[in-house]
Amino acid sequence: MCEVGTRPPLAAERGEPPGGAAAERCRDMGEQPIFTTRAHVFQIDPSTKKNWVPASKQAVTVSYFYDSTRNSYRIISVDGAKVIINSTITPNMTFTKTSQKFGQWADSRANTVFGLGFPSEQQLTKFAEKFQEVKEAAKLARDRSQEKIETSSNHSQESGRETPSSTRASSVNGTDDEKASHGGPAEAHLKSENDKLKIALAQSSTNVKKWETELQTLRESNARLTTALQESAASIEHWKKQFSACKEENDQLRGKIEELEEQCNEINKEKERNAQLSRRLQELETELQDKELELEELRKQGEIIPQLMSECESVSQQLQAAEKKNKDLEEKVRTLRTEVEESKHRQTNLKTELKNFLDVLDGKIDELQDFRQGLSKLGVDN
Repeated sequence: MCEVGTRPPLAAERGEPPGGAAAERCRDMGEQPIFTTRAHVFQIDPSTKKNWVPASKQAVTVSYFYDSTRNSYRIISVDGAKVIINSTITPNMTFTKTSQKFGQWADSRANTVFGLGFPSEQQLTKFAEKFQEVKEAAKLARDRSQEKIETSSNHSQESGRETPSSTRASSVNGTDDEKASHGGPAEAHLKSENDKLKIALAQSSTNVKKWETELQTLRESNARLTTALQESAASIEHWKKQFSACKEENDQLRGKIEELEEQCNEINKEKERNAQLSRRLQELETELQDKELELEELRKQGEIIPQLMSECESVSQQLQAAEKKNKDLEEKVRTLRTEVEESKHRQTNLKTELKNFLDVLDGKIDELQDFRQGLSKLGVDN
């Protein structure tokens, strides 16, 4: 029977995947999974009793198991090779929803509080409903077992009551018979004691058979557990060897990865260098093209240099002729300026002479006018 404390190794403890040989063994021994879901598992911090400590690094499988032999239920969850939940459900347990996706229950046997974080509220609701259903089933199983115990105890008490009465009746009858036949009370007492011993011997024989049956069951269970333990030990050794081999291979791969990373770093450096050289080469090619264009322009300019030189000579000659003309013109300008100055002087003299003439003329006109007036007076007088 896969009960707490005496269960066979789970699949993850034996290096097997969940639902593998370990689950099959639990099924063969009377334990069946009845509900399975996935959730993040937490346990209450034993020191503070307030904070939650993650028991799993990621969402793991959480399953309800039913043990038909003991008529009990438990919740089991395994993370890798570690059993993180092994909680037998009792009627006194309560599953509490603390949020839309989180629930918890206390396990007094494990002396802890388990918490489950679900991906959705629907999964939390299903798990809580299943918990309540299993709790009711555990309560019903407990009530039935108590009824059986009470019934068996009542039967034993009734048989115990009936035995003395029948013994007394037989002793009385025996006493009468003995009285009738022999008439001695000692033999009747001995017969009564003998009957009591026979009944006790029959009960002890029945109990011995029961004990032998239970002992045989325990031996078989112990044998199965021993076999499972041996298989678990062999499996552990096998997985240890595989783990060592994988670790060595992992170390080798890590070394190779480091070498490859170094090579990749060198390759990346070479790529960067090549990229820099490519960019520099492109810059040099661009500069070369620019220089070629400048050289071509210089060549074109070199072809027109003789023409420019001849033009320059003609321009120089023209410039010399222009300078000569300019000098001539400057001489003419100086001559003209001298003539202008002379003409201005003459004009000034002429203006002066003209003014003097006008003044003289005005005097003459005045005299002439006076003369006319005198003539006019003479004519009037005559």
